[in-house]
Amino acid sequence: MTEPRYLAIAAELRRRISAGELVPGAKAPSTRGLAAEHGVATATAAKALGVLVQEGVLHAEPRSGTVVAGGPGVKRKPAPRGRSEELTRGRIVRAALEIADHEGLAVLSMRGVAARLGVAPMSPYRHVASKDELVVLMADAVYGERGYPAQPPSGWRSRLELGGRTLWSLYRRHPWLAQLGPVNRPLPLPNLAVHAEWALSALDEFGLDAAELCDLHVLFFSFVQGIAVHLEREQQALGSSGLSEDDWMANQEPALAAIVGSGRHPVFARMLTTLSAEGYDLVLDKVFELGLCSLLDGLALRLEGR
Repeated sequence: MTEPRYLAIAAELRRRISAGELVPGAKAPSTRGLAAEHGVATATAAKALGVLVQEGVLHAEPRSGTVVAGGPGVKRKPAPRGRSEELTRGRIVRAALEIADHEGLAVLSMRGVAARLGVAPMSPYRHVASKDELVVLMADAVYGERGYPAQPPSGWRSRLELGGRTLWSLYRRHPWLAQLGPVNRPLPLPNLAVHAEWALSALDEFGLDAAELCDLHVLFFSFVQGIAVHLEREQQALGSSGLSEDDWMANQEPALAAIVGSGRHPVFARMLTTLSAEGYDLVLDKVFELGLCSLLDGLALRLEGR
């Protein structure tokens, strides 16, 4: 019978540790990295890492991800299985956040959380009913990481600037957060409501009716979320392809050269030629600031003359 792929990947990692290629304290390969290296799904790679965590060969290190616990014959003692009384919902959420922040939301699983905590696979279900419920708890926890001053800055624009930058900072810290769902299916999260109230109170001074107030808030929130979506997508692209942004662009040069040379898109061609000669890096933080300023300029023209 053919050995399951996740066991083969786990065996290869053990070999690398035994050979000294991965020393104690070294960061283990990421789930995405393993998936790209072995040509498997991220879930398979996560299962391989989970096996080694349960064995004590790897362990979770706060803010560092999964690291090597020891060399040949040196293992950390795994946490006893089945002792779910030691678990709390907060511990489960924190472990899940570490996985999602380092590996992406697609990699997150209840089994992976259990492995990170060193408990039996079914133990987290005593505190959280499903992955979907866990994601909701994670999102609410993240939105609660940042709040607002009791005394707001003067002027609607200053308040919206602070609100936009606060949300952006959360998406920056937790790139998966922008992937949760469309704005027409908002999550009823108490901590997300804090950010909504801040933005709505800034717009409310214009005396808008409820529908327009809602529409403008959706526009504002969608702008921040829409830029932030690319944070996680870039991580996914890097993990699935193994190519950096520069490497990927280099691979596109023949196709781009054909478009530029066709003569059908003169402005596009001029822009690409100039950027190539002068050097250019797409920085999402700059794009966010440009978009926020432009959006608020437009709102000022629309609302202040009412």
